[in-house]
Amino acid sequence: MDDVSKPNKIKTIRPETLEFIILYNQLKGKAFTGNAQLAETLGFNSPSSITEIVKSRQNIDPEKLRVFKEKYRSFILENKFPENTENSATNKQAEGIPMYEISATASGVEVYNDINDSTSVGRMNFPGIEDCDFALPVWGHSMYPYLENGCWVALKVIHDKKILPGEVYYIEWGEYRMYKRLLAGDNPDEVIAHSDNTTEMVGSRLKYAPFIIKVTDIKKLCLVKDIHKKHNH
Repeated sequence: MDDVSKPNKIKTIRPETLEFIILYNQLKGKAFTGNAQLAETLGFNSPSSITEIVKSRQNIDPEKLRVFKEKYRSFILENKFPENTENSATNKQAEGIPMYEISATASGVEVYNDINDSTSVGRMNFPGIEDCDFALPVWGHSMYPYLENGCWVALKVIHDKKILPGEVYYIEWGEYRMYKRLLAGDNPDEVIAHSDNTTEMVGSRLKYAPFIIKVTDIKKLCLVKDIHKKHNH
């Protein structure tokens, strides 16, 4: 039975829904002509059910996603295996990057729980993220409008810890794990962790004030390479 359509976007987009939206956009016009044909193939009562899912107002049932991927398997494989590419790159593109839906801590600070305590909840796969290593969601509003609460981010691990000032990174240091824009500090061994949201105040102070981090204290440095934002309508 189809889920009842809701007028507003859902609060949490499940990984299988994100995967369906990505595949839908890749295959529309190739594997199927429109929502009416797709709805009939997947056993929906109405094409509007497809619209609700694509616009992030409804999550897709995992069984529907399984049928979708099985029905259009040849198109998905064709889309994932372009000609004249290296095997390693092809395999990574075909598999996608793991998605970890790690939750935030109970503190009032925008800090994630340890990613090492989480297991992959799905795979992210669309053009442009082939060299990325994994994907994480965004929690909180400190990096708004660049990173919106609830969007998914494709990350590339920077093993040599070389920081490009002004870029946005996911960083881990001490017991802290968060997204920040890293700026050059006054000393070469320091960076300034800057929050893009400079409008929210607590009294006369910035709610998300910048702070200094020593480069040697950074345990994991990941560059934000791509962002999959939630639909606004």
